[in-house]
Amino acid sequence: MTRIAREARSRAMWQAGLLALGTASAIGLARFAYGLLVPAMRESLGWTLAEAGAMSTANGLGYLLGALVTAAVVRRWGTAAAFRAGMALTTVSLAATVASDAYLAMLAARTAAGAAGAVVFVAGGVIASRAAARASSDAPIAVYFAGTGLGIVVSGVSIPALGEHWRLAWIGMAVGAALATVASWRAADAGEGTHTMTAEGRARVRPLWGAALAYVLFAAGYITYITFLSAYLADQHAPLGQVMLTWTALGLAVIATPALWSRPTAAWPATRVMAVLLAILAGGSALALAAPTPPVILASAIIYGATFMGVPAAVTALIKADVPSADWTATLAAFTTVFAAGQTAGPWIAGVVADHTSTEATLAWTAILCAAASVTALAAGRTRPRPAVGTRA
Repeated sequence: MTRIAREARSRAMWQAGLLALGTASAIGLARFAYGLLVPAMRESLGWTLAEAGAMSTANGLGYLLGALVTAAVVRRWGTAAAFRAGMALTTVSLAATVASDAYLAMLAARTAAGAAGAVVFVAGGVIASRAAARASSDAPIAVYFAGTGLGIVVSGVSIPALGEHWRLAWIGMAVGAALATVASWRAADAGEGTHTMTAEGRARVRPLWGAALAYVLFAAGYITYITFLSAYLADQHAPLGQVMLTWTALGLAVIATPALWSRPTAAWPATRVMAVLLAILAGGSALALAAPTPPVILASAIIYGATFMGVPAAVTALIKADVPSADWTATLAAFTTVFAAGQTAGPWIAGVVADHTSTEATLAWTAILCAAASVTALAAGRTRPRPAVGTRA
C-alpha cells in the first residue's frame, strides 16, 4: 500500500469514527437503550409487555416514515445537512420522552426518535460508503455501524445504576446525543462535493430482492432480543451487576464487529456474509433459552452483539458493490424502509406472545426469524446480480 493510499484510508477511518457517533446516538441510545428502561417503566407506569413492546413498534414506525422521506430530504438539502438535522432531532426527541407520562405522548416521542434515526442511519451510511470508496476498503462502513456499540456501552454502564429513576436516564441520553451531534458535525462535510444526490437517483431493490427479504426477516427478529433482554433478566431475578455486565459486554462486542467481520465482508459475497451472521445470531439467541444461567446469558449477549450490526454493514457493502454510486442513497433508503417495516411489527407481536407465555418467547422469536433470514440470504446468493456499471468496489 502506497503512502497516499495509507493516508486516504486513515482519513476515511477517522471520518467514519466521527460519523459513528451518529449510530451511537440515533441507534445505540435512541433505539436500543430503551430495552434497559423497560422493567422500571413497566413498574412505574403499569404497562403490559405488549404496551412496552409497542414503544419499540412506535420507534420502528417512525423509522419507517423517516426512511420513506430520507431520499427526498437528501435530494433537497444534501447528505450532510440531512445527517446533521437527524442528529439534532434525535436529541430533541430523547428529551421529549420525559415531557409527559401520557402513553400517547411517549409514543409520539419514540416515533420522532425513530424518524430522526432513519435519516441519520441512511445519510451517515452514504457518507461512510463514499469514504470507503475513496479508501478502496469497506472498513469505514463497518466502523460506522459499530458506533452503535458505543451507545449500548454508555447506556449499559449508567442506566441500570439509576434504578427507578428512568426519567433521569432519558435526560442523560439527550445530553449525550447533543454532545455526539457537536462532535460529528464536521465529519458530515467530507465527501459531499459532486456526490450530492440528484433527481435521477433510483432505488434498485428488485435485483436484490432476496437480500431484501432476508433483511426484513432479520429486522422483525433481532429487535425483540434487545428490547426485552432486560425484562428477561428481571424475570430471571438477575442482580444489578449481571444486568450491567451483560449490556456492557453486548455493546463492546458490537464495537469489535469491524475487527471480526471486515475481512469476510471484503472477501466473501455480501449475501454469504449475511447468511453466516444471521445463522450465528440465531444460535446465540437460542443459547440463552437452552441454559438460562448467568455465564450462558452473557455468552448469548456477546454473540448477539458481535453479529447483529454486521448485517446492515453487509447490506450496505452489497449496495455499494452492485448498485451505481448515483443510486446509493435511494437504494439504501429503500432497504432501510424494508428493514423498518419488519422492525415495526416485530416487538409488538413478540410482546403479545410473551404476555400469553413468558419473556422467553421473545428470544425464541429472534432465533426463529434470524434462522429463516439466514436461509433466505444463502438462497439469494445463488441469484446475486453482476455488479452494476459505474460501481466502485
